[in-house]
Amino acid sequence: MCGIHGLVALDEQTQFTQEQLIKMGDATIHRGPDDSGEYVGEGVAIGMRRLSIIDLSGGHQPISNADDSIWLVCNGEIYNFQSLRKDLIEKGYVFKTGSDVEVIIHLYQEYGDECLQHLNGMFAFALWDKTKKRVLIARDRLGIKPLYFSLFNGTFAFSTEAKAILALDGFSARINKTALSQYLELGYVPAPLCLLDGIKKLEVAKYIVIEKGSISQHSYWQPEFTPEQKSDDEWAELIFNQLEKSVKDQMVSDVPIGAFLSGGIDSSAIVALMAKHSDKAVKTYAIGFDTGKAGEFYNELPYAKQVSELFGTDHKEIVVRPDVVSLLPKLLWHMDEPIADSAFITTYLVSKFARQDSTVIISGVGGDEIFAGYRRYQGEKYAEMYHKIPKFLRKGLIAPLAKFLPADRGNKWLNYSRLAKSFIESAELPFSERYHSYMEVFSSDFRASLLKDNGCNNHDVKSLFAKETTEQAVWQMFDIDRQSQLPDDLLMLTDKMTMATSLECRVPFLDHEFVELAAKIPQERLMANGELKHLLKLSLKDTLPDSILFRKKRGFGAPMGAWLKEELSGLMNSLLNKTTVEKRALFNWPIIEQAISAHNASKEDHTDHLSALMNLEIWCQLYLDGRSSEEVTQSIKDAI
Repeated sequence: MCGIHGLVALDEQTQFTQEQLIKMGDATIHRGPDDSGEYVGEGVAIGMRRLSIIDLSGGHQPISNADDSIWLVCNGEIYNFQSLRKDLIEKGYVFKTGSDVEVIIHLYQEYGDECLQHLNGMFAFALWDKTKKRVLIARDRLGIKPLYFSLFNGTFAFSTEAKAILALDGFSARINKTALSQYLELGYVPAPLCLLDGIKKLEVAKYIVIEKGSISQHSYWQPEFTPEQKSDDEWAELIFNQLEKSVKDQMVSDVPIGAFLSGGIDSSAIVALMAKHSDKAVKTYAIGFDTGKAGEFYNELPYAKQVSELFGTDHKEIVVRPDVVSLLPKLLWHMDEPIADSAFITTYLVSKFARQDSTVIISGVGGDEIFAGYRRYQGEKYAEMYHKIPKFLRKGLIAPLAKFLPADRGNKWLNYSRLAKSFIESAELPFSERYHSYMEVFSSDFRASLLKDNGCNNHDVKSLFAKETTEQAVWQMFDIDRQSQLPDDLLMLTDKMTMATSLECRVPFLDHEFVELAAKIPQERLMANGELKHLLKLSLKDTLPDSILFRKKRGFGAPMGAWLKEELSGLMNSLLNKTTVEKRALFNWPIIEQAISAHNASKEDHTDHLSALMNLEIWCQLYLDGRSSEEVTQSIKDAI
């Protein structure tokens, strides 16, 4: 695990120095505190910051083949490297180290760009073929590891984090207005765009080839949604066996390893399987909030404790009352781009806690996507039931009354009211628009009234439905998530927040072989009778108790809605006020003022809207105004 970075000349005149690489690496030192390395060749320069996980003494990067004709930097882990290594040795390849990433070099020698098809892991890498004067840059199939790139001044620059590109001389930070609209739409910026103008993100399962000054981009993987007919018990057995294999494969490490444990199905399943394949107690970590009733709604510590006792883990839990004013600038600097999802705060806090005695952590991220764990996946079933109500009642009575339902996610019943209100407001829409309404933060109309420059409001994630890969609605929704929310929200915040503490995070549910298995399950079996995670629950019935398998789902976020009304009201007012908003000149202040008023009165739940706007303003101060996180924190505290 590390941060990689590099420069590729697009003309024969441009050459690079080691100092340029060091400057890029210094911007991401938190990703690799153990080691650093640089290689500078003819028209190419690649470097890394390393967090040592496998082959602690011999895994230095950049790494080369025997005659130094191929050089590589890689961020991530290759889980099947041992079997690949054995096969390559039998073919006559000689290995210099025990590092997992060395297999990529010899796979490339054997198979060329097709080497990607042989890799099982999470990775972003850059490979320099000195003989062919050719660069291959690739990102893993699910986008677990990020990669940014930019073209400027005759140079192709790339890095694990955007801030390394910003460190280069001649690059200035500006906001991308199209990306801004997408950020408002979704609460994050989906690839290929980045909120920093001139920088892009490499999309999932894609690779770039740079050769003779020419740049080409290619896709190398797409799950095939081909339903197979099996009984539920047959599916359950296949799911359990593949998940067990994924967990076992990802437990390989030369440093201490642990697991996040929320007490939900996904993390509990991971811990159960880790315990099965560990010769000592698994280290587990859980977090709760000390924030009164709002904290109780988000507190999962009792469930985590139940699971830890069941599997005899070395369990540690922490109850926090975080100093969010100090945290937000620091964490948004690490994120590179703003995000509305409060889970980035929780992820950082539990990662910092776990890093005290673990270097690798295993997480249940991805289980909700591939096994239909989100309420929005039930939308089609509920829509079918709802449309059995006479149309005149739906439109003439229910829909008008729904507008008056209160909404507040910090309270159990008000949260149900919020969900019902959201469903009814979208129930008459076509499938693609209805699913989009579940995903969006700011609606198109809201964005239009909010943005001063509404000309940038020209993108809609509904366009992803045009790439239809299956007729099954549930898998259509998954494929949208696979290309957007999963890599650019959940996996991005997971990577950035764990690496902010120099902790490596692995996600067995997103082993691509596991995803390919899940994609064969017919949607009517995946979520039988509308039950979320039906088959996953069935596969774990002999492993986890019913109290864990069938308890109500809760998110991994923080109680931001309640905080904004109470302890964070001063923070919100310091960031979202008439003077600050008008000075930034991006938004119409009266629209924000109305949202704040409605949220405080619990008439509307504007948690995501207000969080998105607050985080954006902090990001602007960090990246556009060029202030340090300490300076931004102090200015906010002075204003409060």
